[in-house]
Amino acid sequence: MKNPVRMILLGAMLAASAAAFSVHGQGQKEASPHKIIHYGDLKWSPILPGAEVAAVAGDSTKAGELYVIRIKMADGAKIPPHWHPMDENVTVLKGSLLVGMGDAFDETKLTPMNTGNFLTVTKELHHFAMAKGETIVQVHGVGPFKVNFVNPADDPANAGAKAKP
Repeated sequence: MKNPVRMILLGAMLAASAAAFSVHGQGQKEASPHKIIHYGDLKWSPILPGAEVAAVAGDSTKAGELYVIRIKMADGAKIPPHWHPMDENVTVLKGSLLVGMGDAFDETKLTPMNTGNFLTVTKELHHFAMAKGETIVQVHGVGPFKVNFVNPADDPANAGAKAKP
């Protein structure tokens, strides 16, 4: 990532994961006790208009490490076309997530995913989404988790740069 604002956004978005939780692999000498993560203890950070993210477990910034994050979206919130360098696994926990594939946001291509539905998006597949009702999804995978917007103008990190004279 060459854009320092983007790095700060992703760092803020995911730093809580590294600070608060760690997914322990096998082979450790001491087993860690289980830890229950209460919904009310999640630390939400804005990522897009009408959308927030919270780290649940693991460190999504580390290559090869398992992570879990949640994304909460207001009714009608949109995630512009983007792609990830690693596979992304999405489970709808609340509401309905409308998902489409391609380089341009096209409501005619949206397919609804209702509560309990699961989707795997393979690495580098261009996709977009929109919430129907308040929606919460859980995303898990193997890091690093990165968001690459198809259109750089859709990147919220670039919005701040445009505001400068």
